[in-house]
Amino acid sequence: MSQSCAPATEQTRVTRPGPEPHRAGREHRRQSLFGFVVSAVTLLVLVGQAGAPSPLYPLYQAEWNLPPLLMTAVFAIYVLGIMLALATVGSLSDHVGRRPVVVGAAVLAVIALLVFATATSIVELLIARTIQGASVGLASGALGAALIDFQPENRPRLAATLNGALPPVALSMGALSSSALVQYAPAPTVTVFVVFGVLTFIVAALMFLLAERHEARPGVLASLKPTVAIPAEVRPVFVAVVGCLGASWALAGLYLGLGPTIVRDLLHLNNALAGGLAIAAVTGTGAMTGLAIQRFDALKVLIVGAVALIVGPMSTVFALETGSVGGFYASSIIAGIGFGAAFQSGLRLVLAVAPPEGRAGLISSVYLVCYLAFGLPSIVAGLLVPFVGLLDVVLGYAAFVALMAATALILQFVLPRQRVVEELADALDSFLS
Repeated sequence: MSQSCAPATEQTRVTRPGPEPHRAGREHRRQSLFGFVVSAVTLLVLVGQAGAPSPLYPLYQAEWNLPPLLMTAVFAIYVLGIMLALATVGSLSDHVGRRPVVVGAAVLAVIALLVFATATSIVELLIARTIQGASVGLASGALGAALIDFQPENRPRLAATLNGALPPVALSMGALSSSALVQYAPAPTVTVFVVFGVLTFIVAALMFLLAERHEARPGVLASLKPTVAIPAEVRPVFVAVVGCLGASWALAGLYLGLGPTIVRDLLHLNNALAGGLAIAAVTGTGAMTGLAIQRFDALKVLIVGAVALIVGPMSTVFALETGSVGGFYASSIIAGIGFGAAFQSGLRLVLAVAPPEGRAGLISSVYLVCYLAFGLPSIVAGLLVPFVGLLDVVLGYAAFVALMAATALILQFVLPRQRVVEELADALDSFLS
């Protein structure tokens, strides 16, 4: 009896799982969690430092007696920097890995913040803002892809959700913290950038500790050719949601570019924190909305977001015409809900069909379109303010955002959506090829 049991015992001893696979799996999960958190925090800091200068624009304008045209140039050159970076090096991390690209972006951000902190003229502001735009453009695709690389296996939607939610959170944090420092800290034009410089240095150091999850692959030089990297299988979805993506970021551009000026000149609130709160009412609400709706059907959320992007901006104009401070902030919150819902759901729909080998390039291309919508209307608005007045510019801007959102709704409801989307996708495919 004992002999017959011996082989079974030996067999059990051979096949029983040892501690090493379990330990290796636990270590892998620990590294994934650490990488995911560091990537998220780094994205917050690098995008947040780009939102920090906005509350300082009225201060620079008053202190240096700058015309609105020059302040528009400061905003415009940032958009130019970020778009050039997205178009050229946006997919670089798909070839060399995420870590070196993000560290390089952090170095550029620190340089920009140092130039800001020591700036004494508009030329230095233009230089700093250009470098800052390049840093955000370089980081956006790499960090967005890193979130997907390190995503917990049991949370398959989390990376897409944070890719949509973190940039608005970062802009809110950057604007609010900068506004508070402008209002209450000594030497705000120095303190703001020193604080963000220290934070950027810390996250850059943390990136060195990350294990690289994306293997290097050939084609580095070819990837630097300016392009919009939207894979063919993604294009039909992209065409269907691009109106909402554009409307969302055009709205953000209005508040980042002109929000503090609107609060000061139209609502007569001479408080830097009030200007920061206006920005946060849109970007912060958008971020919270993006997090709240992650479990809902993306297409239904897209429709809700498009409606809010029509109602919110139009209500904002009415509040400004009647001088209602409460109405302005309430309508900005409605617009922020539209921003978060439309952008988050659109991004989720795009990433759901994204091939794994081109994630950074795709995310960079999506952000390229978003920042184009973010920048160009804001630049035009800044140029028109001296000629037609701030209130009329805001009215036209709100109508533009509402029109883009309404176009997205038409694609969903009124027209035969599948046929229209396929035709537009074919046109986009021809353009890209």
